[in-house]
Amino acid sequence: MSEENQAQTNLPPIAVTAQYIKDLSFESPNVPEIFTSMANEQPAITVNVDTNAKPMEGEGLFEVTLHVQVDAKVKDTTAFLLEVEYAGQFLVNMPDEHRGPALLIECPRLLFPFVRNVICDATRDGGFAPLMLQPIDFVALYQQRVAQMQAAQAEAAQNQDSEADA
Repeated sequence: MSEENQAQTNLPPIAVTAQYIKDLSFESPNVPEIFTSMANEQPAITVNVDTNAKPMEGEGLFEVTLHVQVDAKVKDTTAFLLEVEYAGQFLVNMPDEHRGPALLIECPRLLFPFVRNVICDATRDGGFAPLMLQPIDFVALYQQRVAQMQAAQAEAAQNQDSEADA
């Protein structure tokens, strides 16, 4: 075994080399009036999560971003809107066929506790009860993404066939 191959096999499959907030926005447009409404009714909270991965300069180096958007409303009135993009730089040492799931499942799973803490602190500092997100099923998110991509490819192929027939 060559020295280079030996060094690569000794590396962990995934290593976090940096993590950071790329963007953070917290808005509470109806404060302080919303606190009166919240005394009688709990806000309805909607959470949207998306993940993204892109290669960086360097062998096996990727930036993985976890984008979380939280919308809290009492009836039709916004209590708060929170948006955060939390990212990490990862060194991924594995075969190409395993990189997709690693980048879009395992890396976000490693980032999640930190983004959850950012969200908890931001809602508390905004004057609301701290919002503690429940764990996210990143496997299901990845499977949805793969299914959407396959559906889009099938539709594109069908459109090409229709255009060829015309």
